[in-house]
Amino acid sequence: MTDTLIVHGGSPLHGRIRLRGAKNFVSKAMVASLLGETPSRLRNVPQIRDVGVVTGLLELHGVSVTTVGDDTLLLDPTEVETAHSADIDAHAGTSRIPILLCGPLLHRLGEAFIPDLGGCKIGDRPINYHLESLRRFGAVVDKLPSGIRITAPKGLKGTKIELEFPSVGATEQVLLTAVRAEGVTELKNAAIEPEIADLIAVLQKMGAIISVDTDRVIRIEGVDRLEGYDHYALTDRIEAASWACAALATRGDVFLEGATQPEMMTFLNVFRKVGGQFDVRDDGVRFWHPGGDLRSIVLETDVHPGFMTDWQQPLVVALTQASGISIVHETVYENRFGFTEALREMGATIQVYRECLGGASCRFGQRNFQHSAVVSGPSKLHSAEITVPDLRGGFSHLIAALAAEGTSKVHGIGLIDRGYERFGEKLAALGAMVERG
Repeated sequence: MTDTLIVHGGSPLHGRIRLRGAKNFVSKAMVASLLGETPSRLRNVPQIRDVGVVTGLLELHGVSVTTVGDDTLLLDPTEVETAHSADIDAHAGTSRIPILLCGPLLHRLGEAFIPDLGGCKIGDRPINYHLESLRRFGAVVDKLPSGIRITAPKGLKGTKIELEFPSVGATEQVLLTAVRAEGVTELKNAAIEPEIADLIAVLQKMGAIISVDTDRVIRIEGVDRLEGYDHYALTDRIEAASWACAALATRGDVFLEGATQPEMMTFLNVFRKVGGQFDVRDDGVRFWHPGGDLRSIVLETDVHPGFMTDWQQPLVVALTQASGISIVHETVYENRFGFTEALREMGATIQVYRECLGGASCRFGQRNFQHSAVVSGPSKLHSAEITVPDLRGGFSHLIAALAAEGTSKVHGIGLIDRGYERFGEKLAALGAMVERG
């Protein structure tokens, strides 16, 4: 299948689509199944490429993964074994998931291997947090030409860790490692995103003892044994916000079945401030453009419960259609405005700056990172030929193509498949005029 999507823009999105489990949670819950002595069942699983990558990695380590229906996985880890490093490297590709397998594999096998890691090019996403955390538990890290080998000759012991920044990945690493480490682990400055809370819920179902304090401190009491779990994944709030912004940018009206209010409250406030309307129902949320002019805003991204960095890129596209000047200050990833270059080529008026605009100084200030953007609108977008830079930036480019007049070509849409389930089918269901090029 071609990796190019031809988009005939200029028409509002209208209709209803179903959302499923969060990409940023489901893959971690799949990894957690390694810790159990009995099989696990994970429901509401999206059909995205990242799920396929994790499935392959688990199968390389002897986990039996069976698909039931179109959204349930049965994960049986009773025959876990060491995988060949070359197989891991070949299968993982640019995925960063292998680093999170290390804690569970150290508990089950006493060793783990990870190849060179990739991921979206949106900023520095070092694995030093992960490796240092594993060392604190007593792991031995050896860097080899083919990757990194990690062993635990004396087992893993509980420890005290304080993160420099409330990193989601580092928090997940500590949780997945600490639940079966001997003794108590205390993690300070932890991430508390909804996906983290759902992972804690899964681990608690398995038999873990985890408490979360109000000051971003998580305490884990290690246990000797964990069982499998049965869990329904929380809905993907990033996908929900992406489609909501698409409705706003195209002056459309969409109903997102499965979308939930609690995890999206910060986004919903901003959506309303910009001029969008929404209606929360028992089975989902309706988002629409009510007509008239959208309003410019000043916005700063932050860790939860702040405005999520993954919501920023699709919202910027919608802000190109707002009257006035909007200021967006990105404080989570330092290079997340690279996607705006394509928007400028399509007629958007966006300038990026090194200074911390629109809020307090952040850790990227005075470091030559262009991490603030000024968006002037409304701008009349026109068609273009675009290459997808990363997952969220790519979907944002797709939104721009839908809002633009004329026919655009979006190349590299395979990246979007990583995190947006059947997005081509969903576009068609919403009345978008698209075709594979």
